[in-house]
Amino acid sequence: MSEESKGPVPTEINLHRKSRLLNIRFSDGQTFSLPCEYLRVHSHAAEVTARSTPEVGKENVNIDRIEPQGSYAIRIAFDDGHDTGIYSWETLYDLGKHQETYWQRYLERLSSAGYDRSGARLADAPDAERKITVMYFSYLANKLARESEQLTPPPTVETVEQLLAWLRRVKGDRGYLFADGTVRATVNKQFA
Repeated sequence: MSEESKGPVPTEINLHRKSRLLNIRFSDGQTFSLPCEYLRVHSHAAEVTARSTPEVGKENVNIDRIEPQGSYAIRIAFDDGHDTGIYSWETLYDLGKHQETYWQRYLERLSSAGYDRSGARLADAPDAERKITVMYFSYLANKLARESEQLTPPPTVETVEQLLAWLRRVKGDRGYLFADGTVRATVNKQFA
């Protein structure tokens, strides 16, 4: 890689640890305040770019140290252990100039992957934890000594048949109550 920069070069780089911002002033007068999280999730390191899902849980990441790489770039070591990201002057300028666009794209990728910035699964994500209420009537209510219960089936349970099979396993000695052909299931997604 050439050490000659084709565009503006930094004239000042300041890290503000408390606010987790890297402020960079370039030779053309442009100044950018780049959040550590933004820099971390836009690292061009191979282990980051090779991932099919976006980086998650980097909301509170900070920069441990900044090391010069010749006269063309810096290496940023983050406090989450990631230290292989080399940011050329062109990359930093591009990240600053297009910060709003790149940030929106990142948030959209997070959302479509089912995550929020903290790394938590979104409630509407396909495999997010979901709670269901199972109501029992007549025979089952008597045998189980309850009229309803709140359950959290695993993400692999997607159909009534799979739910009944799962109930047979988790109910232990009462699992026989959910045998095929002995239960009539009614699904009401609007029960309050």
